[in-house]
Amino acid sequence: MISAKRIWYLAAKSGLRVPLNRVRHWGLDRNDAFIASYPRSGNTWLRFVLFDILVSGQISGFDEVNHIIAEVGLHQPAIPLLPGQGRLIKTHEAYRKPYQKAIYLVRDVRDVVLSEFAYQKALGWVPDDFEDFLSRFLDGQVNPFSPWHEHVPGWVNSPLARTPNFLLIKFEELRRNTEQVVNRSLDFLGVVVDPQIVRQAIANNTVERMQEKEQRSPQLSDTAPRPTASEESRFIRSGSVGGWRNRLTPVQVEKIEQRAGKVLAQMGYPTGVRNTDAAQLSPPSAFRAAPGRTIVEEQVSR
Repeated sequence: MISAKRIWYLAAKSGLRVPLNRVRHWGLDRNDAFIASYPRSGNTWLRFVLFDILVSGQISGFDEVNHIIAEVGLHQPAIPLLPGQGRLIKTHEAYRKPYQKAIYLVRDVRDVVLSEFAYQKALGWVPDDFEDFLSRFLDGQVNPFSPWHEHVPGWVNSPLARTPNFLLIKFEELRRNTEQVVNRSLDFLGVVVDPQIVRQAIANNTVERMQEKEQRSPQLSDTAPRPTASEESRFIRSGSVGGWRNRLTPVQVEKIEQRAGKVLAQMGYPTGVRNTDAAQLSPPSAFRAAPGRTIVEEQVSR
């Protein structure tokens, strides 16, 4: 049996992508705000935290979050959560002009590729052959979206990114300074809440709590193994920082950096070495906050 999501992944890589995406983006409002990212970059975690802050009286399970902070294309019935009756909408798509306000999450591509491989392997979509997957990942062939090294600059160099309606968040910083970054996100969205509500939402969405929620309401397809104690069978994984250093070979790292090295460097991620402490690096000067903008700058690695 093939899942609906798998059908979308296959169709979106065909000639149907343009008309499908046009339909998926109908009905957007100027007050809507987007949580945007390349897949496996922290989008789900941030949505869960914001759900617990903005929605009272509901348990933040996957079904609830996916319905209320819905993916673009499923956003029509989403409940307004923001000033001006705006909705929060998830997207993994490349930047598009209809996106008029967005939080963009970016994560080190060397961790992204490992997480995406584990996710698709758990779904049964790919064989246990990382070398082949890595080549197809860098060519933009493993999901419906543009390659990481095109997706990221497409957003951070977009016209939107030159306005106050764009917030860049490094997922690694979200992991390290969660409360601070969540508060910046709320300020960006124009939402004021009690600090204790923010702290409680973060406590309710630790990796362990998220994995418990996944156990109750699995994110993987019906054809995939049910989540177990094994991290490899989960949608919610450890969220570790810099795990690629212990899992990628030097040859694999070099292969990734040949394609994505310029963007990694632009975003302040270490390149050319395997054991650099990324936390010691300074943020990329190209993305220092301009007047009136709020950008999470500090460099760490997931």
